Amino acid sequence: MASPAFRIDNLQYANWSRKIFEQMRAGGLDAVHVTIAYHETFRETVANMEKWNRWFEQHGDLIMPGRWASDVRRARETGRTAIFFGFQNPSPIEDDIGLVEVLHDLGARFMQLSYNNQSLLATGCYEREDPGITRMGKEVIREMNRVGLVIDMSHSADRSTFEAMEISTRPIAITHANPKAWAPALRNKSDDILRALAQSGGMLGFSLYPHHLKDGPNCTLASFCEMAARTAEIMGPAAIGIGSDLCQDQPDSVVEWMRVGRWSKSIDYGEGSADNPGFPPMPEWYRDNRDFGILRDGLLAAGFSASEADGILGENWLRFYETNFVPAKALAGDLAKAV
Repeated sequence: MASPAFRIDNLQYANWSRKIFEQMRAGGLDAVHVTIAYHETFRETVANMEKWNRWFEQHGDLIMPGRWASDVRRARETGRTAIFFGFQNPSPIEDDIGLVEVLHDLGARFMQLSYNNQSLLATGCYEREDPGITRMGKEVIREMNRVGLVIDMSHSADRSTFEAMEISTRPIAITHANPKAWAPALRNKSDDILRALAQSGGMLGFSLYPHHLKDGPNCTLASFCEMAARTAEIMGPAAIGIGSDLCQDQPDSVVEWMRVGRWSKSIDYGEGSADNPGFPPMPEWYRDNRDFGILRDGLLAAGFSASEADGILGENWLRFYETNFVPAKALAGDLAKAV
């Protein structure tokens, strides 16, 4: 009998604990891309990596570090979940392009070029004007392409996102967002962006964060999966996956850090409001990682074939990992064994 398809959630930012790691295993997740930096400096990001090293020691029966696509397979073989690191802001490289390679060597595999605001590299979706990719941004994109650090434009404004796709010689990702036509959140993406993303070989991860969903916490599984089917008509079923943006067990002080960081003395409510400043409740059908499998039922009901549904739930991300985590020279074959 054929082995079950691989399952990957390509974006989470939970308040990590053994309980959550056990739920990952209960949900059959072979890999999870976790955010380890929002506004952290390089040294603070390294401290977060040290924290993960302790968790890998303490919970090595459940999780393991992920560096390459082969680690997803090794995690499956050993009954664990491979953890891949990513940043939602370029702050960990500070203003030093040399840190791109250092952080890739330390295990980073995704980095957003901006998080809501203007960065040294690109413009975030909350800025009024979008001048596009900056001079430093162009250089950093080239360096990310060289070392195998994937460009993520989930929180970026439109012009910056288009330019990142044009400048990058390797596919980029939008790890956690939904179509703007379905849910007009500022963070969601236009059909033009989705079409260009697919044409350039990139990947979109559908977000389950309520502020990105039609009807918020009241969004239904059927509505979510019908949205996925419509997106497949635009991008093709091989260019889409899941990036749940699950923020399980986080206190509301964390969402304040995500939105405010150190850039403002006043409170910025981001996707929330003064009346609803904290984390929104999840849809009742998706409490945590244990519910990952219900997405397959919904996708099948929305008209996807079994192989297409399995692609969305992990196989598509795994193929993306295989060619985009390794240094560019590996594509020529001299480091192919790293895959």
